[in-house]
Amino acid sequence: MDVSGSYELIELHDLRNIRQTIALRCLRGFNVTIPYKKAIIPLLDETDSAAASIGAVNTVKVSMDGDKLRLTGFNTDATAFMETLRPLLLPHHNKALILGTGGAALAVAFALRQLGVDYLFVSRTPEVHSDSIGYDAIIKEKDYSIVINATPIGMFPDVYSSPWPLPEILGPQHLCYDLVYNPSPTRFLSEAKQRGATVIDGLPMLYLQADKAFYIWCDSQKS
Repeated sequence: MDVSGSYELIELHDLRNIRQTIALRCLRGFNVTIPYKKAIIPLLDETDSAAASIGAVNTVKVSMDGDKLRLTGFNTDATAFMETLRPLLLPHHNKALILGTGGAALAVAFALRQLGVDYLFVSRTPEVHSDSIGYDAIIKEKDYSIVINATPIGMFPDVYSSPWPLPEILGPQHLCYDLVYNPSPTRFLSEAKQRGATVIDGLPMLYLQADKAFYIWCDSQKS
């Protein structure tokens, strides 16, 4: 099986011409990142069952249906997150706060359901998201021992920002996961580690989801 090729960044201002871009560049597959993980779904021909359940896609396989492009969406974020979180879980890590409500947060929520971990979204606009609380309500949720940043806050170049407003309430009982991997550690993880929390950044998840995406694309070339 020939798996030669290249992987490069393609920046798009919107998704209106996505199929023209795919055809022009002869893409066999691509990843989707912020802010298009949910927006791309209506433009696909199908999604696999996990991506459909999550409501977000980060990996797209391109195939041909006759002379037409066929786009199939997958979500490798959820499995990668689950597999990197699982080894760190202790018996008391049974409730999680997910910071953010975008596509990455939906993948995290799906993974937590698979692991049997209860969760609550934290949103800047809780009035829009009925299953979330606002950041001002975090102080009341002291029994949540896992904190997951699924927002881009703290990502380079905004390295001095943190999505977590109350580092003083973190301690050794907490497990803090930041999907951001540049910088490493982020301010959120640095402050959590200083207070004894177990911390992990998004780099292991990035590598693992990429491996799973690569398998999907290469598998599509067997026929």
